[in-house]
Amino acid sequence: MSYCRQEGKDKIIFVTKEDHEAPSNAELIADDPNDPYEDQGLILPSGEINWNCPCLGGMASGPCGEQFKSAFSCFHYSTEEVKGSDCVEQFRGMQECMQRYPELYPQEDEEDSSLSPQLPTAPTDS
Repeated sequence: MSYCRQEGKDKIIFVTKEDHEAPSNAELIADDPNDPYEDQGLILPSGEINWNCPCLGGMASGPCGEQFKSAFSCFHYSTEEVKGSDCVEQFRGMQECMQRYPELYPQEDEEDSSLSPQLPTAPTDS
């Protein structure tokens, strides 16, 4: 039995095997030519950040969206000699938020850390 339900902005459609056997009769919706974000990259012509850019992978929304926006904005607009060095608190806040939602923001596994570059260690006197 196929059916459809709405959950917030999302429409969830459950289909049967029989539904998949029939050719699709779905109609594609044409892109809105007046969409101000269409064909824009990360930075809009005004110099502002395009929070709707697919390149952000949805990080600007979700439970840590505001923390991400704060950290990313700080970095983008930073004028420090080492860009973003004035944004440590914002990035720390984003990291703390992400740690509260490990199912949405998985942390690097111990096994994966072998792929990360290792910092050299100082020789010890033996």
